[in-house]
Amino acid sequence: MPKTDSLQGSLDLLVLKILSRRPGLHGYALMSAIQDISGEVLRAEEGSLYPALHRMEEAGWIQAEWITKDTGRRARIYALTAVGKKQLAAEESRWQAVTSAVNRVLKMA
Repeated sequence: MPKTDSLQGSLDLLVLKILSRRPGLHGYALMSAIQDISGEVLRAEEGSLYPALHRMEEAGWIQAEWITKDTGRRARIYALTAVGKKQLAAEESRWQAVTSAVNRVLKMA
């Protein structure tokens, strides 16, 4: 059984991809989306996700905004930037190259 909390360097790609389709998610919603969309196979833990979000924000890939929800609670929501869209394309390309290489090794005779 794979370790569900280990995303093996794919966390940036997953977050960027989800935000490209669903802008305005907060951290917990991103964690839930990763788990739900992956069919419960992948899990992003708070200790990994929030530092990654901070790093991606500093890199200019995402932007964050504080909002007040209907319940009165504040939430920090995230959206992809133009630079983030370019980074997403680069991350997807890198992921395709890596998975292709791994598949070639797995198919060795």
